[in-house]
Amino acid sequence: MKALFTNTYESDFVTTETAKPTPKKGEVLVKIHASGVNPIDNKIRLGVSPYASPVLPAILGTDLAGVIEAISEGVTDFKVGDEVYGLAGGVLGLQGTLAEYTAVDTDLLAIKPKNLTMKEAAGIPLVLLTAWEGLIDRAKVQKGDKVLVHAGAGGVGHMVVQLAKIFGAEVYATVSKQKEAIVKSYGATPIDKNAQVEDYVNEFTHGKGFDIIYDTLGGQSFDDSLKAIRHYGQISSCYAFGTHTLATSSLRSASIHGIFVLHPAISGEGRKHHSDILTEAAKLFEEGKLKPLIDPRKFTLDNAMEAHKAVSDGSAVGRIAVDVIYQH
Repeated sequence: MKALFTNTYESDFVTTETAKPTPKKGEVLVKIHASGVNPIDNKIRLGVSPYASPVLPAILGTDLAGVIEAISEGVTDFKVGDEVYGLAGGVLGLQGTLAEYTAVDTDLLAIKPKNLTMKEAAGIPLVLLTAWEGLIDRAKVQKGDKVLVHAGAGGVGHMVVQLAKIFGAEVYATVSKQKEAIVKSYGATPIDKNAQVEDYVNEFTHGKGFDIIYDTLGGQSFDDSLKAIRHYGQISSCYAFGTHTLATSSLRSASIHGIFVLHPAISGEGRKHHSDILTEAAKLFEEGKLKPLIDPRKFTLDNAMEAHKAVSDGSAVGRIAVDVIYQH
C-alpha cells in the first residue's frame, strides 16, 4: 500500500510503498477513503506532543472514514463492506490514517453516518469525542443549563455548541466577528472573543456566571473560564496545559475536568466507549441534529503537508480532511 511516513520531526512526509497490515484478533482491515487532520496531528509531526507521539518513523493521522475490507477472528459487530469512521491511530503504538489501509481495533470504530460523505465523516471523530467527553460525560449538561463555549466556531467548539443545544441548554460562544454567523446558525448567542469577562457574565447571567464552560483554547481562555463560572459550576478544557492560578474557581467550588481524548487509543482503556459515542452521534447526524463544518479545500496524499499547515495557520473554516481516495 501507499503511505506517508514521518521519518524525523519537522520534516516533510515521505511517500512510501509498505506492506498492507494484517488485522489481529479483534481488528478489521479498513480501506481508508479519507483521513481527518487535527491540530494535534500537526503537533505530533513537529515533535511538540511527546505524550502522544509514536516512535518514528511512523505513519501519522488520527481520524479516518473508510470501508472494511477484511475481518479477523472474534469480530462480530462489523462485516466486510461496512462503511466506518473513528479516531483510529497516529499515536503511540498505532498506525496512522495517512495511508491506503490500516488495521483497527473495532472498539475504536462505528458505522459511518449514512448521510455524510467519507470526507465529512473523517473530519468528525476526534472533535466530536472531545466535545462529548467534556460536555456530556464529565460536565453532565442538562436542559436549561447556561453553557459558554470558547471558540464556538472551531473544531471542538462547533460540536460542543450543537450537542449543548441538542440537550436543551442555553448556549453562548466566544467567536471572532467573521465567524459569528456560524455559531448563530447552530442556535448559539455569539460573544465577541475580545469582550471583557465581567461584561458578558453580567449581560447574560446577571453576574452569577455560567453553569458549564467548555474551554477549547487554553491560556487566557482557561483563565477567563475560571472567572466566568458560577458557584458549583463545571469547567471542561481540552487545552488546560500551562500554568494557571485556580484560586478564582476554587473559591466558587467549581469542578475542572481535563479532557485528553487520545487516552483510550494510546492506553487501550475505555476504547469501547468511543465506539458507543460515535454510534450514538451517527444517529444525530442522520437526523440532521448535528452537522459537520468542513473546509472546502481539497487535499490528497500528494499535498497532505498543506493540510497539516492548514490546521495551524488559522486559515481553516471548518474541519480539514485529506482524500486518500480522491472524490470529486
